[in-house]
Amino acid sequence: MNIGHLLVVIDPTTEDKQPCLERAENLCQHYPQARVTLLLCDYVAALDGGTLFASHGLEKARASLLSNHEQRLEKLAAPLRAKGRTVAVQAVWGKRLDRHILQAAEQLQPDLIIKTTHHHNVLKRLFLTNTDWQLIRHCETPLWLVKNAQPITRICAAVDPVHEDDKPASLDIKLIDSAAMLAEGTAASLDIAHCYNPLPRTMVLDATLIPNYQDYADDVKKHHQQALSELLSRANAPQAQQQLLEGFPEETIPRLVEQQGINLLVLGAVSRSRLESALIGHTAERLLDEAPCDLLIIKPDDFSDPSKS
Repeated sequence: MNIGHLLVVIDPTTEDKQPCLERAENLCQHYPQARVTLLLCDYVAALDGGTLFASHGLEKARASLLSNHEQRLEKLAAPLRAKGRTVAVQAVWGKRLDRHILQAAEQLQPDLIIKTTHHHNVLKRLFLTNTDWQLIRHCETPLWLVKNAQPITRICAAVDPVHEDDKPASLDIKLIDSAAMLAEGTAASLDIAHCYNPLPRTMVLDATLIPNYQDYADDVKKHHQQALSELLSRANAPQAQQQLLEGFPEETIPRLVEQQGINLLVLGAVSRSRLESALIGHTAERLLDEAPCDLLIIKPDDFSDPSKS
């Protein structure tokens, strides 16, 4: 995974801090050669038609809106440029934010897309918007969803070496390599986590199949531990700390994130069919909302946007 060009999606609805920009600034400290493109996409329904304005007036109003956004982007770019970074800005008009982000990614070919995921004040939790989910399903570029802009000190890659969710083995290696590269570049520590879940004791109804539940549970743990160890032996992450977790990923990994102070969770997304687009697996889909840290979503090398076909 290269860090040579960052596409940063600026939120036009807030004048407050932009966590995605703070994350990009932090990465630029570790990767000073990286250039940055600030992308802002806005849509105001009142400027999309109606009887109050003639067509020419609407076009003029939209052009004025984009001009104001470009001026704002220039102000946001100034501190980075003052530090010697190369920063381009682009303001676009559009109703579907995800489509315009994907179009910009196809045009600019960035190495990484960085976007803020918003906080829900009432529920006091982080959640993914519809735009986030569309990007997860369709984006070919690694996607960094920012939940907070804390410095990266600990990174965790979530893997599935037994491939119970039909995730290709090569994707696990790619996840570990990407996480290890980022850990080295940011001087962060690295964890490799794998969750397993034996049948609950209450579901073991046939004593002839599993005469001793504890022996069965120990065998399951041993099988997953061996699979994780074999995966790590093939990956380039000698300093990684193994985390074998018993339980559902959406429960155990968020708990690990909180307990270990993990700042970035690296996950893989797979494409099952054009109908389902690119889903991550029902457990990991819930995990995306539950994990209280930044998320980096990475696709297999052969992934292509299903909406293009």
